[in-house]
Amino acid sequence: MTKWVYGFGNGSAEGAADMRNLLGGKGANLAEMSSLGLPVPPGFTITTEVCTYYYDNEKSYPPALADEVAAAMDKVGETTGRKFGDPDRPLLVSVRSGARASMPGMMDTVLNLGLSDGTVEAIARESGDARFAYDSYRRFIQMYSDVVLGVDNHEFEDILEEYKERNDLTLDTEITAEAWQGIIEKFKALVEAELGKPFPQDPQEQLWGAIGAVFSSWMTPRAVTYRRLHDLPASWGTAVNVQAMVFGNMGENSATGVAFTRNPSTGENSLYGEFLVNAQGEDVVAGIRTPQDITEKARIEAGSSNPSLEALMPEAFAEFRSYCDKLERHYKDMQDLEFTIEQGKLWMLQTRAGKRTAKAALKIAVDMVAEGMLEEEEAVFRVEPGALDQLLHPTIDPKAERDILSTGLPASPGAASGAIVFTSDAAEQAKGDGRKVILVRVETSPEDIHGMHAAEGILTSRGGMTSHAAVVARGMGKPCVAGAGGLRIDYRNQVINVGGRQLKEGDIITIDGATGQILAGEVAMLQPTLSGDFGTLMGWADRGRRMTVRTNAETPQDAKVAREFGAEGIGLCRTEHMFFEGDRILAVREMILAETEEGRRAALAKLLPMQRQDFTDLFEIMHGLPVTIRLLDPPLHEFLPKTDEELKDVATAMGADPELLRDRALSLEEFNPMLGHRGCRLLVSYPEIAEMQARAIFEAAVAAAKATGAPVVPEIMVPLVGLKGELDLVRSSIEAMAKAVMEETGAELTYQVGTMVELPRAALKAAEIAESAEFFSFGTNDLTQTTFGISRDDAASFLGTYQTKGILEQDPFVSLDPEGVGELIKIGVERGRSTRPDIKLGICGEHGGDPSSITFCESVDLDYVSCSPYRVPIARLAAAQAALRKASGN
Repeated sequence: MTKWVYGFGNGSAEGAADMRNLLGGKGANLAEMSSLGLPVPPGFTITTEVCTYYYDNEKSYPPALADEVAAAMDKVGETTGRKFGDPDRPLLVSVRSGARASMPGMMDTVLNLGLSDGTVEAIARESGDARFAYDSYRRFIQMYSDVVLGVDNHEFEDILEEYKERNDLTLDTEITAEAWQGIIEKFKALVEAELGKPFPQDPQEQLWGAIGAVFSSWMTPRAVTYRRLHDLPASWGTAVNVQAMVFGNMGENSATGVAFTRNPSTGENSLYGEFLVNAQGEDVVAGIRTPQDITEKARIEAGSSNPSLEALMPEAFAEFRSYCDKLERHYKDMQDLEFTIEQGKLWMLQTRAGKRTAKAALKIAVDMVAEGMLEEEEAVFRVEPGALDQLLHPTIDPKAERDILSTGLPASPGAASGAIVFTSDAAEQAKGDGRKVILVRVETSPEDIHGMHAAEGILTSRGGMTSHAAVVARGMGKPCVAGAGGLRIDYRNQVINVGGRQLKEGDIITIDGATGQILAGEVAMLQPTLSGDFGTLMGWADRGRRMTVRTNAETPQDAKVAREFGAEGIGLCRTEHMFFEGDRILAVREMILAETEEGRRAALAKLLPMQRQDFTDLFEIMHGLPVTIRLLDPPLHEFLPKTDEELKDVATAMGADPELLRDRALSLEEFNPMLGHRGCRLLVSYPEIAEMQARAIFEAAVAAAKATGAPVVPEIMVPLVGLKGELDLVRSSIEAMAKAVMEETGAELTYQVGTMVELPRAALKAAEIAESAEFFSFGTNDLTQTTFGISRDDAASFLGTYQTKGILEQDPFVSLDPEGVGELIKIGVERGRSTRPDIKLGICGEHGGDPSSITFCESVDLDYVSCSPYRVPIARLAAAQAALRKASGN
């Protein structure tokens, strides 16, 4: 029989840390902390399987769930000496989500559930603090109405702000018990006016409303967007955690906070975090009040006059520090912790692997090996390959002049310049128009995720280092400055007032996520250099890696960058990219528009020295490493003149009639060029193109070998082959050119001829094609297009809908589709090797830099992946993780 609910607390638990797929990250870690003997408020977890059932059965629950929840709630009541809904000793609970992977701020939470007009009086009597009781009740009404009932939170905030303004108050803590009672009545009246029925008083109705809201929040637009951005499948679902409430808002000897066992921005091994006195946990994360530092060291560094937790509550701090050390050693990773101190007693509410910058991840991994906490192979898994992108962020040139407008908290590293925008929609619109912007908000909320993704950087006037803006920006690798209290942001008039100056929407600013500075105008920046920690970790990764990593490059600059990042060759040089430069395009157009072979050869003769020099440069930079050069691939129409002026230029160069050339250009137009006269089909029709390119490659190989002393073994790739006869015909042209160049130069040439597998037929007939190919490179961009029958250029209009509706988990042009395209690759690999066991196999589409696609490539034993230069470090690390995972049987 399926078990739907798992309890925890009082030093024991039914779950454990390794059950995160079933219990979600939060539930699994609450269970683990309970078993370790840490003070965890008792509670229970409703599993992710219930979420799956909920969506598979028209938002209904398994029949046995209600009884299991009731029994688990009774057990929590026994542990706490309370009873859910009891008028004298009521049990209050929190209801929180907890997915398998952390999704900070994306999912819904309800605190203080179980409060009602009756139980609030019992809490007031028992605590002896009516102000605390009524403050908790108004928080519950506000949160429950927003999350469960759908009443806009701003409506409640307006009531609150209006009261504070009228009574000249600044902080919520200044509001008396009597005043809270009046505000509660207004809150309840608002709910009834909006919904036509009173705020629910029955605790069971409250509980199941909150459980349903958490499950429903799994499919909210913000959660769907977050999962899409972080490649998290919708099928995982979320768990629901119901836990006895502990209160950080029970007076001046109570507090709540968030901490990291190491600095999540720099990786420094020092406790890092923030807390608020007399507050609830959501206050810290929401950034409504600017919090205080946990340690005295951090307080001094920040120049804050507000006391640290270390100074204010030394006993609770010492206990908390010991738990930090215990949990970090237990999980062998930096932890992100939430805690509450209720009238001097410490409670641990959460632990999870902390989100961190790539720089911090590298430092933490390398330091933990030095500290003996991790083995080198374990450390390789402590850095997300995709996070290495962050290391390539620019920083502000130290020599640049800085016109400092204000300073906030350095919440996420990197620097960015852009025009000010005040809304996420405006940021997204600007990105679509090709403009760079900085999203400026008082504070961000989960609804801002699309704008944060679109912006170059994020700036907020409120909130701390653990606010929503900070956590999400760090996860995205976006620069962020938070809590810049010197800014006065006026949404209505779309202006920022700062230090006697006024900035409006569209004005350019620069933010520095390393220092927290906000600067006027665009400031000069430096490209990053990689740290010693990067080299150390990548050295460990390379030792564990089986596949080689090449780059896609056709310019000397790209080739140099890729080599600096550790590329072990060029896996794809797209020769057509070289044709668009300067006066080359004119010669290409002459060749295309020529009516005779003689005319084409005359134009190709102009291109030969240019191509030869291009290839010589690449061979010299790669210094003996393999270089795969793809012969001309795109349809000819891509090179044709687009304007009358361009047509006249070609006509003048050819001494031809412009009108005749126009007719010739029209005759070359195709209905479906992607599947038309391109790739090897062009080379079959016009063998002189392959001959010119092959001659340029071989002459360059001879020249580069002479210049560098390193052997050059070019790999010549014939594109879009679907029939062995196509490859045989083009191969014969290549071999004839090799023979001619050897005779002319007296040099001995070693080379390979292979094909790009980008048509389903090529994969299916791989055994036959391998008779004529020394290598296959799977061109997964076109293989995905031809397998799905989807144009990559047009897919954006509907693939997002497919993901939202669960038809596709991921965009197949971003992460390789293992079931369809992947199946064809497997067939191609097996059949190719059956004919030629030593055939070299690689991948050269955009998927070559995608970690999940690289894992697939390792699973089918490809020899190499090839990706853009700036993704080479990502591919190196992902390939290592894939190989180590496979070796360990995971």
